[in-house]
Amino acid sequence: VVRLVESGGGSVQAGESLQLSCDFADYDHGTGCVGWRRQRPGKEREGVATFFLRDSRTGYEDSVRDRFAISRDSAKSTIYLQMNRLEPEDSGIYYCAAGPRSRGICSWDYWGQGTQVTVSS
Repeated sequence: VVRLVESGGGSVQAGESLQLSCDFADYDHGTGCVGWRRQRPGKEREGVATFFLRDSRTGYEDSVRDRFAISRDSAKSTIYLQMNRLEPEDSGIYYCAAGPRSRGICSWDYWGQGTQVTVSS
């Protein structure tokens, strides 16, 4: 069983920051993808940020590219999502996800339980 454990959600005002953490030790094979996905009210689940384990490259959804940053603690199997200048539209459940990568495409096979982020205007 692969467990991904998120922490760090909460409620903030617009313009403030939050940092999410995910322990992915159960999936730390050195390859594949680890990332953050979210589900906003009334919308489909969507990608937010991705960390590619082999080369440490990152990818972002366009609406968060200039405000969010995904990173890894090199000494631990933990990834972070630093979310700055939060907007009410960022509210939703944020999931840590992981899976293999094939031909440049990540398969999100494993999911955490999710953590709620609420941004008030």
